[in-house]
Amino acid sequence: MAAPQTIVEIAAELCALPPEEFVAARNARAKSLGDTALAAEVRALRKPLLAAWVVNVLAREDADALGEALRLADELRAAQDDLDAVALSTLGRERRTLTRALARRAAALAEAHGATVSAAAVESVEQTLNAAMRDAGAAAAVASGRLVRRLEASGMDAVDLADAVAGPLDVARPAEAAAPTDELKARRERRDAERAARDAERDAAHAEREHSQLEERWRTARERAVLLEDRIEALEADLARVRAESDALHAEIDALAAERKSAGEQAAAARRAAEQAQARLDG
Repeated sequence: MAAPQTIVEIAAELCALPPEEFVAARNARAKSLGDTALAAEVRALRKPLLAAWVVNVLAREDADALGEALRLADELRAAQDDLDAVALSTLGRERRTLTRALARRAAALAEAHGATVSAAAVESVEQTLNAAMRDAGAAAAVASGRLVRRLEASGMDAVDLADAVAGPLDVARPAEAAAPTDELKARRERRDAERAARDAERDAAHAEREHSQLEERWRTARERAVLLEDRIEALEADLARVRAESDALHAEIDALAAERKSAGEQAAAARRAAEQAQARLDG
């Protein structure tokens, strides 16, 4: 069998080796090449990190299981826009279960080669496989068997594949999925319309509850205002009555003050007259 001659073939061969053998094998392979440009490309290949190598072992030794999982993930990605929240939750659980199983399988294959795969490495393998389940580009990178670092999915963004694969990787990332069939489009439109109707009904019910609450608060405030107005009228009547009583009392005080002054003057005059009479009697 002829030795691999393309950079992709050579990279796949080297990335299948245990990481500790990679550098020596890469340098020896580069030396053996008569093609200077290809030799330079080979020397530039980076050694896979442990988790990436474990994934490469899975891609090389159990390609059927990995390929089936990635095909299923691709079908699920295409269908998930037509699923409701419950179905999406179920899909997420099934995808996590499948990813964990593949990660354990990959670790077992790597350990069969004498490697020690730590829990942290298994977690990185699982993260990489999860990225492949979510993103077509990451799936192609994993299936290539030429990973050099782990992959990580970040929300809805495409997985970053920069410097992730040894050698070139042709990843078809369609800008949009193929146009849905009329039936699928009709189902999606109906689902969207139903969701919009539910949202509108929820908003209307919320607005009605808020209006009812405000109506009750307005009615209570209005009744309270009427009671306060009645109380103000009663207090104003009491105040007018008290003021009238106060005015009458002040008038009486003024009259009594005048009478008191007059009585005092009369008493003083009477006292002087009495003293004068007593003086005449004594004289």
